[in-house]
Amino acid sequence: MGVRAGVVAAVAVVLLAGCDGGGGTTSPLLSPTGRPARTSAAAPAPSASAASPSGATPSAAPARGTATVTGTVATHLSTPWGVAQLPDGALLVASRDSGRISRVDPDKGTVAEVGSVPGVSHPQGGEGGLLGLAVSPDFGSDQMVYAYFTTESDNRIARMIYDPSRPAGEQLGAPDTIVRDIPSGTLHNGGRIAFGPDGMLYAGTGETGNRSLAQNMSSLGGKILRMTPDGQPPQDNPFPGSLVYSLGHRNVQGLAWDPAGHLWASEFGQDKWDELNLIEPGKNYGWPVVEGIAHNPAYVDPVAQWPTDQASPSGIAYAAGSIWMAALKGERLWRIPLNGTHTAAPPQAFFTHTYGRLRTVVALDDHTLLLTTSNTDGRGTPKPGDDRLLRVSVS
Repeated sequence: MGVRAGVVAAVAVVLLAGCDGGGGTTSPLLSPTGRPARTSAAAPAPSASAASPSGATPSAAPARGTATVTGTVATHLSTPWGVAQLPDGALLVASRDSGRISRVDPDKGTVAEVGSVPGVSHPQGGEGGLLGLAVSPDFGSDQMVYAYFTTESDNRIARMIYDPSRPAGEQLGAPDTIVRDIPSGTLHNGGRIAFGPDGMLYAGTGETGNRSLAQNMSSLGGKILRMTPDGQPPQDNPFPGSLVYSLGHRNVQGLAWDPAGHLWASEFGQDKWDELNLIEPGKNYGWPVVEGIAHNPAYVDPVAQWPTDQASPSGIAYAAGSIWMAALKGERLWRIPLNGTHTAAPPQAFFTHTYGRLRTVVALDDHTLLLTTSNTDGRGTPKPGDDRLLRVSVS
């Protein structure tokens, strides 16, 4: 059954567009003090403090780390976007443009179509389509797979039964829409979904190029949403009766939790700064009033920021004491070492301009990542074998 999110009052501001790793002017990299940074990686920004739900704090990551591609899991993937791991270790991979979901065996490298999500719409040259995927935490009993996707009228989240015993290509049940009316557009559709350690489903949305939506509490655009597996607002959400968990976002495509339960999110900036944010319930992250570190007490500053040419961040994952962030326009994998809710050292860049645009990062364990390229999305230069799914060893 579809659920339209309940809401509160509206606050409006002003706007502009931007894109999924498209343009953006190059700005000099600044330290939090506004002085030029001495490193080619982004300087860490001061973060807002957040209490851990468990009271635990992850130990500080080493100042320097490593990342090495140890193999190619799959090749010739078409516009891969969402990636979700099944309990048996296999992966489900979403094709943004075609609306198909494939099953990838990371040990054998085999790729088999599972089925298509009906109603997916991909505007020509746009960023919408079949985006994020998530596997139910109770998959062993409910066999549910969740998808965030664009239709002709909106973005929505639906769940489907996945039955691998059925014939290939016919293994998905009919979609049950749990959230609809997330604004959609040619640009800034957000799209990342993930289950948190609390068993709730989180979704990063975009403001579709309509800036005012990010501050408008009657809209689900430009937000991070938190919901029950049925798509309902949890009773402990910061705004009663609303799915909105945080607001003031431009385009969120990365969500990850550290071992202490802190939620981290990557966000596309416009022309100046892309961001890594520590997400706290009910807080306002400033778009479109501010971009990057603003030292404005009304808004939460990012923990780290990058010029848009160096990032255009999509997926993130936590491993080896760090957040690992895939960069589209920046064509690199960023490591952001953490010390609790702060950066432990300046971020490091890996694979710069080696594999092209990078979209999604999945942590298999504390030292192994899976990383997708995104060169067939209309904004990259595909190489033979693209797009591909890479296995990466990190420390």
